[in-house]
Amino acid sequence: MENVAESDDVRTSIIHLPDDCLSFIFQRLDNLDDHDSFGLACHRFLNIQNINRRSLQFQCSLSLLIPSSLSQPTLAVNSDHLHRLLTRFQWLEHLSLSGCTVLNDSSLASLRYPGARLRSLHLDCCYGVSDDGISTVASFCPNLRVVSLYRCSISDIGLETLARAASLALRCVNLSYCPLVSDFGVKALTQACLQIESVKISNCKSITGVGFINSSPTLSYVDAESCQLEPKGVAGIVSGGGIEFLNISGAVSYIGKDGLVPIGSGVASKLRVLNLRMCRTVGDESIKAIARGCPLLQEWNLALCHEVRVEGWVAVGKWCCSLKILHVNRCRNLCDQGLLGIRRGCKNLRILHMNGNARLTTTAIEMFKLHRGDVTLRSEEVMVIGPDWRLYTRG
Repeated sequence: MENVAESDDVRTSIIHLPDDCLSFIFQRLDNLDDHDSFGLACHRFLNIQNINRRSLQFQCSLSLLIPSSLSQPTLAVNSDHLHRLLTRFQWLEHLSLSGCTVLNDSSLASLRYPGARLRSLHLDCCYGVSDDGISTVASFCPNLRVVSLYRCSISDIGLETLARAASLALRCVNLSYCPLVSDFGVKALTQACLQIESVKISNCKSITGVGFINSSPTLSYVDAESCQLEPKGVAGIVSGGGIEFLNISGAVSYIGKDGLVPIGSGVASKLRVLNLRMCRTVGDESIKAIARGCPLLQEWNLALCHEVRVEGWVAVGKWCCSLKILHVNRCRNLCDQGLLGIRRGCKNLRILHMNGNARLTTTAIEMFKLHRGDVTLRSEEVMVIGPDWRLYTRG
């Protein structure tokens, strides 16, 4: 009988494997150096490497910090660089152009290469990108789930164009420091995108919040720090019924003592994290309503809320049964009786941020420590609380 092993002169090597097998091998390389050098073997391996790349960001990216590169000059990514990269990596799903300040509207024409495959796009600090560029994005990338436009020159027109084009896919949008966006743009976004989950509009001075009225129940995260919010706008933000995180710290318009009562009307019953830092005019009626109407609240920042008095603090202690972290830094009207109300209630409280409360006596603080050994007192003042925005940007 002929020995097949001896008569068969066929030699098999990795180069004879089909592309899908090579892709399988490439995807399971654990070592970063092996990943980067894979394409150096031959043109075929380079092509395998290219088609398997799913994300791309640059050294100038605001979210990418490499300490060893801080002393080195950073390449200014221009339209030509972007064109060459996107023609090479046409299977990208995540692209960050954040910090690429020389890019403009025409630069985004290269997005036609990854096109509909793109799931997330970050254009933070791309100052030259305006409505025309966003229109290009809308044309080529209808399946975007995450878009970050921090400090871009987009207006309501561009936002409406994007919302209509990606209405079925869009989940997370960052519009922070976009001064040309108003309630009209927000309304276009929330009415068109029925799966919207998170929106950042911090420091957008033309937004009062009314654009959120009748928004989707999927909306769970809104960061509206330092906006021109009005009571009707605050009610609009929570109107969908799905809000879990809300930041309206530093509200620069006059909300009034009772302006936040709608939050506690029952429509925000899923709320878990609430940042009211520097809402200086908010009074006891708002605090009582929120304490009663938001039973799942776990972290509440009331630092610098000067109009919260004994009645409000007692309500926090009585009704906030799920509260774990409370911030009361520099609240002028937190007195011994108010701290007593917190001490006697808030049975799940674990951390209390407290300093600069002039009306509190040393005796009241020591009594709190004695009776609530389960609570850690911290003097540092925290401005940013809740989940990191990046948790919502994975596309």
